[in-house]
Amino acid sequence: MFRTALRNVLAHKARLLMTVLAVMLGVAFVSGTLVFTSTVSDAFQKSSEKGFTGVDVAIEPHHTGRADDAPGAASQLSQRLLDQAAHVPGAASATGSVSGFAAVAGKNGKLVGEGFSSTGANYYPGAGGKDPRYPLKSGRAPQGPDEIALDTRTAERAGYKVGDTVRMSVDGPVLKQKLTGIFTTDDGNVAAGGSLALFDTATAQKFYAKPGEFSRIEVKAAPGTSQAALKTSLEKVLPKDAEATTAKELADEQSRVIAQSMDGMRTSLLVFAGISLFVGVFIIANTFTMLVAQRTKELALLRAVGASRRQVTRSVLIEAFVVGSVAGVAGLLTGIGIGAGLRALISSTGATIPDGPLVISPNTILVSLVVGVVVTMLAAWLPGRRAAKIPPVAAMNSVHAVATTKSLVVRNSIGGAITALGAAIVLTASSSTMMGLGAGLVLIGMFVLTPLLSRPVIAAAAPLLRGFGMPGKLARQNAVRNPRRTAATASALMIGLTLITGLTVIAGSVQQAIDKMATGSLKADYVVSMASMTPLSTDVEKKLAAHPDVAATSPLRSSPARIDGDHQSLTGVNGKTIAQLTNLDFTAGSFAGLSGEKVVVDDATSRINHWKLGSSFDVTFEDGKKGRLTVSGVYKGNDLMRGIWIDTKTLAPHQSEIDDRQVMVKVKGGTDEKVKDSLAKALGDNPAIQIQTKQDISDSISKMIGLLLNMLYGLLAMAVIVAVLGVINTLAMSVFERQQEIGMLRAIGLDRKGIKRMVRLESLIISLFGGVMGIGLGVFFGWAAGDLIKKGLNTYELVLPWGRMGVFLLLAAVVGVLAALWPARRAAKLNMLAAIKAE
Repeated sequence: MFRTALRNVLAHKARLLMTVLAVMLGVAFVSGTLVFTSTVSDAFQKSSEKGFTGVDVAIEPHHTGRADDAPGAASQLSQRLLDQAAHVPGAASATGSVSGFAAVAGKNGKLVGEGFSSTGANYYPGAGGKDPRYPLKSGRAPQGPDEIALDTRTAERAGYKVGDTVRMSVDGPVLKQKLTGIFTTDDGNVAAGGSLALFDTATAQKFYAKPGEFSRIEVKAAPGTSQAALKTSLEKVLPKDAEATTAKELADEQSRVIAQSMDGMRTSLLVFAGISLFVGVFIIANTFTMLVAQRTKELALLRAVGASRRQVTRSVLIEAFVVGSVAGVAGLLTGIGIGAGLRALISSTGATIPDGPLVISPNTILVSLVVGVVVTMLAAWLPGRRAAKIPPVAAMNSVHAVATTKSLVVRNSIGGAITALGAAIVLTASSSTMMGLGAGLVLIGMFVLTPLLSRPVIAAAAPLLRGFGMPGKLARQNAVRNPRRTAATASALMIGLTLITGLTVIAGSVQQAIDKMATGSLKADYVVSMASMTPLSTDVEKKLAAHPDVAATSPLRSSPARIDGDHQSLTGVNGKTIAQLTNLDFTAGSFAGLSGEKVVVDDATSRINHWKLGSSFDVTFEDGKKGRLTVSGVYKGNDLMRGIWIDTKTLAPHQSEIDDRQVMVKVKGGTDEKVKDSLAKALGDNPAIQIQTKQDISDSISKMIGLLLNMLYGLLAMAVIVAVLGVINTLAMSVFERQQEIGMLRAIGLDRKGIKRMVRLESLIISLFGGVMGIGLGVFFGWAAGDLIKKGLNTYELVLPWGRMGVFLLLAAVVGVLAALWPARRAAKLNMLAAIKAE
């Protein structure tokens, strides 16, 4: 039986080619994902480990967690602690570090490393006046408030040389710094495409901390002292609000964070790989079903000469094992190429991945081969089992085992029950997990029901096919001749289009909801913020308020606080002007009373805390001082504007560092490009600051969602490609199966052109059937997901993208036409007499 199975694989290698390709694509997706994520994870991990070279123990501030702590930021580390750390037993040296955001503009005025980590830090001279963390390649270290040094990658990208003037920004105002040195670094952020600018310690402390304070102290151990021993020595001199961590612990934590971030990407990509493999299952099952049907006499003869049912099933599974093994190996090799290609593709978009080798782990090889074999054998098991059940006498008389009425009733009943259960879960889902489970059940149920649905849906297309004469009539009859085969072929395309349509409906609806929320709650003409979303200097609002075209401004600043023992955030705004800049609906009170100890709160916060107009509550501010606030208004909040709003004059005295998240601006004559340019000029044409109109905010949301949707389309394209292979495979094998019929049609007058048209129309009907089913289900899932999304996005409303849905249906038609090219050509080329004589 083993030799028979191998002989059958070799005899039908052409017909098994599409199955191999389908499995190979799914396996390639899996192995490519594993290779890519392993390579990126390994590269970042090694890069981060390099960043800890020369550090044995790091000291960092932290909260003690006591109930009487001020809710503000953790205190910084003092120069005194740095000096103590440098002299504990076992310490060779200690370096003080302070860092934060620093945007560097290139000579073209644009940000260098836009979208990546842009960091500023201090150059801390040690023995010999050098900082071992940043070896200078050229020039000297910065020594004054107007000097900086840049890493080599940033200097090369921006085209800077020692002596040039560099435009940059830390928190808003433009700084013009002289470039005194260029250095090399193993910093992981720089390796990943970010920029690093170094100031002298005093200047860095002015920007990121306070004079004489550090955010981190790095201690190097003396020869013969272990990291653990040094940590123990340091803990004896540490204050209560500081902690020591060994470099190994830091590296392990960094590795955990990297692995966690990669896990999310890996899981997302593997989900799409799983979808491709799931679609491939239909092709495999269809292929083996048709192969078994074409070999009924051969299988009956094997039964007649003594082969048992189990042996017949086993022979089909052996064929599947061989096909799966070949597809697994081919998919693994292709996946390695995909992994390398993805890395190069991401690098070409400007995202830099640290250098490192391509990582192909034993797990990747094992998973790829197992997936290829297991998926193929599982899909082939049912056709193999069916083959073994065919009675030898019936099969030898060419009486194919057709589906009985009982089997169809059972199938339709099971399909109806699964679909109903899935639909019920989808409609009542309270989480995305339940929604996914319900959607999966609906897809499986619809696949089971597709043979039942194929006849009425395809029959509806009959009037359109009449225009094609006899080829059109034959195409329709061929499409419904074997409903199970048609169902399996159409279902592969249906799944891909269901997901694509569902995502498009949800994305379009979410985009409109966010757009409505962002622009509907604003009266301001412009919103000013840092491009990196880091805090703005208060100088920005002062300059904007002084501009002659500006009618009103208000900052939006955040400060941590404690209310009734819980950590909360207070939002500081200008109580006098905020009503001119926002468009919030108040259920009680208004902005009119927003001053002094009076605040306005969103409806959700008031409901949770049982507050109403006039309610008072105790608060502990950022600096630890206590106060009592009174609710003077309750407004309907949304994801962009919510929380407890307080006047900045009341909040500012309690803040250790005052900065703004953004500034809202109302101008006298409305939005205008000249006014916008004038505002930008008043802020020094700072590339790190963005000035956005409502339309700009809307466009940025559209761009972000569009980018995400295009990425999802790209990932789902693999499933559509697999579905195309399925249509080609089914048509090609159907043509082989109907050789006699095609020969007879030729003999009674149907020409080659008519044969081609018949096969093409059959393919078109099957593809459009899958397309209609997929788009319909996608719209249903998009509508059903609305209630779930509405809980977190109350402006969500269903938006049907009719244009895109039309494109998807056209795509299904194109798939049908393209898939039929080779099978139609093959059918037309059949020799008439040879086809009639074929068994």
